Amino acid sequence: MSLVDILSLYALIAIWALMLVNVALSVGGFLYYARMAKTDGRIPLEEYPMVSVLVPAHNESLVIVRTVRALLQFNYPKDRYEIIVINDNSSDDTDERLGMLQQAYPGHKLIVVSTGTEVGGTGKSNALNIGFSLASGSVIAIYDADNTPEPDALTILVEHLMSDDKLGAVIGKFRTRNKTASILSRFVNIETLTHQCMNQAGRYFFFRLCTIPGTNYVIRRSIIEQIGGWDTKALSEDTEISFRLYRMGYYIRQVPQSVTWEQEPHLLPVWFRQRTRWAKGNLYVLAKNFRYAFDPSAGPMRLDVIYYLIVYILMLSSLVISDVFFLGGILGFVHTTLRGFSTALWGMAILVFVMDTMLVLATEKNEFSAYSFLLCLLMLFTYAKLWVFVVLSALYQTVREKLLHQEAKWDKTVRYVESVHADEEALKEIETMLGTRKRRSDGNG
Repeated sequence: MSLVDILSLYALIAIWALMLVNVALSVGGFLYYARMAKTDGRIPLEEYPMVSVLVPAHNESLVIVRTVRALLQFNYPKDRYEIIVINDNSSDDTDERLGMLQQAYPGHKLIVVSTGTEVGGTGKSNALNIGFSLASGSVIAIYDADNTPEPDALTILVEHLMSDDKLGAVIGKFRTRNKTASILSRFVNIETLTHQCMNQAGRYFFFRLCTIPGTNYVIRRSIIEQIGGWDTKALSEDTEISFRLYRMGYYIRQVPQSVTWEQEPHLLPVWFRQRTRWAKGNLYVLAKNFRYAFDPSAGPMRLDVIYYLIVYILMLSSLVISDVFFLGGILGFVHTTLRGFSTALWGMAILVFVMDTMLVLATEKNEFSAYSFLLCLLMLFTYAKLWVFVVLSALYQTVREKLLHQEAKWDKTVRYVESVHADEEALKEIETMLGTRKRRSDGNG
């Protein structure tokens, strides 16, 4: 066999192995979802702990009103939670809109802390540490500034956290609220449901392993104190803190009944920068925990390190090889004796990918359709290929920063107005509430 044949065979075996792992996780996810579907997700408590909801916000004026109003509408006991918004060195009118919200809802504990260039503006981890320093809750909840969680989301998370002392954190499910904005946001919606939600459920079902997402999760205050806060060097602070929880002997549970809706990038440049930041953050976490892949005493955490190694080494290398050889074959530069054999296996792999994705979508209301089938096929040959460029970009930037002794910089995801009704009308309602209150005050005076 030639070198081209050997590399082609490696790529085929690697991709099929990854495909089977993905199918196995989907099966586990189905079983876990089926088990959870027998309940409403609630585990009522005799006494509910004080919760501090932290919301990092940097230039979030387009979405912050909807987010805070959703947080204020939690069905969690009103006197048992506070909302702390960290207005992190914003240059837009985020601060003004937060001030209006404080005036409009005086009966709620809504705390706004504004940072300047001296202490803020360096990323989400630093903002969370600032907010944590003001928090009074024994449980910490995190929500991104573009989220609209459902009313019972926080209650469900806290109830599960309090039900087991071995739980360090509990995560919910996040959905794409702007999935119809563009073809890209439709792809992101499918990716979120399959690889970020169903796979998480499968990992928890088989190994009791879950990685904390950046939003819609709760964590014990004592853990944050013990580890000294969020790592300010980590661009994926959620993944980084997950591994530290593992090392402390805690586990993380996913509860799909706790749902938040978030705005996803609908433009390619915004998506590419966001995903590059995620990849750089995951590479940082992987390098930080690499040694545990060879440490039998690391327990289940070892499997998660190996999982990330598989994704960022095995998957990347196999996709690069297959794509290069595919283009080379079309141009007549690459020749392999495995052409007929590999073509059949590639066709089967595509079929398995689409079937697995469609089965996942079938578990979600209004997601399974003929249009979704076409999206899955298109996604495989477009969106999935972009992941290779994301990781290569992240690797390049990581190596360059190491060589030049530079610190990785936080890249803010750009928001946009989804609809006048959803965003601007919410602001007008706040202004109306404040105007009515002022007229009543003037009349009493």
